[in-house]
Amino acid sequence: MKDKVKEEVRAVAANVRKVREFRNYTQDYLAAKLEISQNAYSKIELGYSKITLDRLFHIAQILEVEVTQLLYFNSADFERTSRFA
Repeated sequence: MKDKVKEEVRAVAANVRKVREFRNYTQDYLAAKLEISQNAYSKIELGYSKITLDRLFHIAQILEVEVTQLLYFNSADFERTSRFA
């Protein structure tokens, strides 16, 4: 059971990273917005630090997504569209 929870926590952390990269935000930018160090933010994305519910909502707000999009990443929600296509 613990392994399943750890796996899900790491999946959410990976989803945060995917959305951050899609937005072209740096770890430094998110860390500054969260008022934490870049190193502390990096640990969130790596799944080394537990994300509080409050912090998860704050990250979602900064990334301009719903929290559920961080929990259940769907790449179709973030496909890049070109205005020239």
